[in-house]
Amino acid sequence: MFRAWVQNMMRPLGALWLAVSVVLLAGCQVLAPAPQLQLTFMAGYKPQANLPFVGVYVAQERGLFQKEGLSVDIQHSGGGADNLQLLVAGKVQVTTVDAAVLLQRRADPGLPLVSIALIGQTGQQAYVAMQASGMRTPADWAGAKVGYKGAPPPDLYAILDAAGVDPLQLELVSVGFDPHVLTTGMVDVYPVFKSNEPDILAREGHVLTAWQAADFGVPSLGLTYATTADQIANKPVELAAFTRATLAGIEYASTHVDEAVDVVMKYAPEADRAHMRYMLETELAAGRPAGGAGFGAQTAAQWAALQAMLLKYKALANAVQVDQVFTTQFLAGK
Repeated sequence: MFRAWVQNMMRPLGALWLAVSVVLLAGCQVLAPAPQLQLTFMAGYKPQANLPFVGVYVAQERGLFQKEGLSVDIQHSGGGADNLQLLVAGKVQVTTVDAAVLLQRRADPGLPLVSIALIGQTGQQAYVAMQASGMRTPADWAGAKVGYKGAPPPDLYAILDAAGVDPLQLELVSVGFDPHVLTTGMVDVYPVFKSNEPDILAREGHVLTAWQAADFGVPSLGLTYATTADQIANKPVELAAFTRATLAGIEYASTHVDEAVDVVMKYAPEADRAHMRYMLETELAAGRPAGGAGFGAQTAAQWAALQAMLLKYKALANAVQVDQVFTTQFLAGK
């Protein structure tokens, strides 16, 4: 009889424990973290302090991606435009592409590239001469040996037009990526990446005179964060999170330069720290939009002007629809 009484008393207790267990399990399910979003970013070059690279590095190291619920696999291009191939194949969701190259590849072979943020508000390149040459303006280039990499770029012809110089007055010389062809007198004017070779030569004691297209009213734009139309359609949440985090990373780097360089050195331990700082500071100066807009801002007018310049100097196979090569949907205050 006593045993029966105990069994009767335990039945409601068992039911109670079962109910409590169900509630606890339900609570655990509610508190379980949501699945993390995934995205692969491939920088268009080796690890270094290019501003869009820095935005990604800082966002990763400061937990900005994590705050967005985003896991980012950071990769670097091995060269040969493999970043664009992987982007179009869907293996990579975001890469870095020069704005002029984006337009050119959009026109031919028709890659569906789209800029989601314009990081370089002016072009990456400039032209330099030894200060001792006495050259002060592009008008002084007449009769000089002017170097170019690959093919004479459209901004070179645009600068000459602005200065009233006939290209036939120059001797155009194909050069490689060693700026010492300038210091040894093989050319009189050398094309540089503004954030790279000028620092290398200056640290060797050379004093330079520099010219860039923007100084002459020539439309030029720099690096973008680029994706494809398919990725925008299929991964808008991931792209929005990526853009917010990286632009916040760039903004942070702009006011914490030393700390940002520390972060760069984690990804590029063999790089020269002072040169990385020069690169970052140079690109920060070229990355801040006019009119108080935030990093990454871009407009149809900017892209249309760049396209018009490329078409004028036959550097674009055909015109493309400007509203399809960029989007502001992921930018704050768009």
